[in-house]
Amino acid sequence: MSEPKVALQAAEAPNLGRARRFVALVRKESYQIVRDPSSILIAFVLPVILLFIFGYGVSLDATRTRVGLVVESSTALTQSLAASFQASPYFEAINGHDRREFEQDLVTGGVNGIIVIPSTFAGDYAASAAPKIQVIVDGSDPNTASFVQSYAQGVVATWTASQGAESTGGNPIITVNQRYWFNAELISRDFLVPGAIAIVMTLVGTLLTSLVIAREWERGTMEAMMATPVTAAELLAGKILPYFVLGLASMTLCVLLAVFLFGVPFRGSLLALYTLSATFLIPALGQGLLISAVTKNQFLASQIAITTAFMPAFLLSGFLFEINSMPRVIQWITMIVPARYLIPSLQTVFLAGDIWSMFLPAIAIMLLIGAALFAMAARNTRKRIG
Repeated sequence: MSEPKVALQAAEAPNLGRARRFVALVRKESYQIVRDPSSILIAFVLPVILLFIFGYGVSLDATRTRVGLVVESSTALTQSLAASFQASPYFEAINGHDRREFEQDLVTGGVNGIIVIPSTFAGDYAASAAPKIQVIVDGSDPNTASFVQSYAQGVVATWTASQGAESTGGNPIITVNQRYWFNAELISRDFLVPGAIAIVMTLVGTLLTSLVIAREWERGTMEAMMATPVTAAELLAGKILPYFVLGLASMTLCVLLAVFLFGVPFRGSLLALYTLSATFLIPALGQGLLISAVTKNQFLASQIAITTAFMPAFLLSGFLFEINSMPRVIQWITMIVPARYLIPSLQTVFLAGDIWSMFLPAIAIMLLIGAALFAMAARNTRKRIG
């Protein structure tokens, strides 16, 4: 009876030793995070700063755009149209009688456009000759120029419909009833803040991991650990787990700020939120490990992490710029950017709810990218000294 028991204990000894080594590695890495001010700064202070910038400093809402409003001939009709522009929430109209009064302001940026109601407007309207107004915008800023033109057309269309209703004594023949799903008030903050959470997780997952592990290469502590019985797999797993938990903690802080400080609606479930976030951290952490294993230098690791992780997440993920509007080659490149799959999923969780038919393909692709990055990181983390 004693021989089988001894054999069983001998078989369990290697597993017990691996478990103890893994727990020791995780504990050591956790202590290092707590004792390192830069880790706390990147994980909890920098995310708050970024959320404040995107929540308050960045806005895609073109409200109260300053324009010069020129009424060349004052009649009841032109004053009615001018009043529509002045009452619009999208314009801050400055009255004038000649477009030349605003030309210098348009050049210097004092106004974003000039709206001219010509002297022939009332006569053309009375004669049913399709009266026109002139909209002059600064083409050096295409987005603002497009907003001014579109909103000016909307004001004119609304005014024309109201004039038609008044002249016929009833409702206009055609009415447009607009309805916006998910973000009825068209607040860009509700769109930007969930995307900013993905940018924050990229910083925590990739930049922080690459910096801390590259520091160990510089100090020689990584090589000292490689001289121990710890395997490469145990080493990578022990390094990753604390930063995985740190990334989820940073994400939780960002979500609390988004909901309770910025008022972003949260219509999905915590299950979807944490599943998507945990999946995204796999390629983010894998990329950080790969960068640190290849460079073994903090400065170089930080530059590569910003260039290959932060900038693509910011520019090539659809966060600010529509992917379908990019050149075809750039669209292909965006397919290997993990943030491309997280950002629309997070925006959906916040604004629409749980749509698993959208989430599952994104999760699968992020897992595939993460597996490839971890495989390359493990290949470059060799069990040798030097």
